[in-house]
Amino acid sequence: MSQETTLTIRGRLTADGELRFTPSGSGVANFTVASQASKFDKNTNQWVDQLTKFWRCAAWNQGKLTRAENIVNLLKKGDNVIVYGEITIREYVDKEGNKKTAEEIRVESIGKDLTFHGQAYAANDAPSSGYSQPRGGDPWAEPANTGWSNDPTAPPF
Repeated sequence: MSQETTLTIRGRLTADGELRFTPSGSGVANFTVASQASKFDKNTNQWVDQLTKFWRCAAWNQGKLTRAENIVNLLKKGDNVIVYGEITIREYVDKEGNKKTAEEIRVESIGKDLTFHGQAYAANDAPSSGYSQPRGGDPWAEPANTGWSNDPTAPPF
């Protein structure tokens, strides 16, 4: 990335990503992220949603880095994501022949935002005690098998 304006946004994918390839074979994934801030209104003592901003994003493959394919294969409509990238201005000509410009984020990094995703366990694997427990039970319930003697008077070496 060049020394242009970068930003990090949190939002939801508005649709599945679209994968295209240029004539030279470079892959690019195009997608849109909708982000909506909320402000706390002290007068009403409630959170108020602000206007939604839609960010058009483009993620390119770079050499063996298959960022575009990964995005299209792993992220789906409605996923909460965090996107880091550079704001670019793209010029194009519309169907009527008018010159237009569009802001776009050239994606450097993207990932799922796990803040609002569901439980880490499936419903039948969820522990009933309220805290997460590894599969196979409580690891502290039995003494560790270190290969040493269970004799408390034996030296630890």
